Amino acid sequence: MRLPRSAHTDRPWRIHEIADDFTVEDVWAVPTPGGPGDLKWLVRQTAEGISGGVKGEDACSRVLFAVRWKLGALLGWDRPETGIGGRVPSLRDRLPEDLRAGDQGPDLGASPFRSLYQTEDEWAAELGNKTVHAVMHIGWVPDGTGGYRGQMAVLVKPNGLFGTLYMAGIKPFRYLGVYSALMRSIGRTWQETESERTRAQAPSPSQQ
Repeated sequence: MRLPRSAHTDRPWRIHEIADDFTVEDVWAVPTPGGPGDLKWLVRQTAEGISGGVKGEDACSRVLFAVRWKLGALLGWDRPETGIGGRVPSLRDRLPEDLRAGDQGPDLGASPFRSLYQTEDEWAAELGNKTVHAVMHIGWVPDGTGGYRGQMAVLVKPNGLFGTLYMAGIKPFRYLGVYSALMRSIGRTWQETESERTRAQAPSPSQQ
């Protein structure tokens, strides 16, 4: 389900300290019901999707990312000189000391994304290319029924007129196809891995 921007901006996320000059482009409720400490599982699942390591039902997520990376390679959008450390400095340079010294988040392999930081209730990764400097923010929020779920926000800083036109041009595809398919894919994989999460959280015999 798509959410209003206020669902992101009204929460006290640490990303506000770092990317206050970025625009909140999209906010989505992620169908991943869980407990208060389950963000780490969603981060792992998302990282595997970005880096191409997902299998089974989440192949849809893998294909969506693979198509984007291929298109970027063909058009030269993701060349090193257009990305993080090239056209734009990394947002890691803006991190306050506690986040800089803390968990940086997972390694995202050969994808254009780079993790920025991870806390108990949020994870942020950045991407820079010829069109935009963007942040994918995954938060872990109360669901209103006593449980928790994921929430994804995309923050962007377009690269001039070209970047603005690019974001406007892909907007219908994001809303009509990409995000809906991605949310369904994430939800299916989350359900399929429920037993793994349950086993990991169960107390060992020595703790019982």
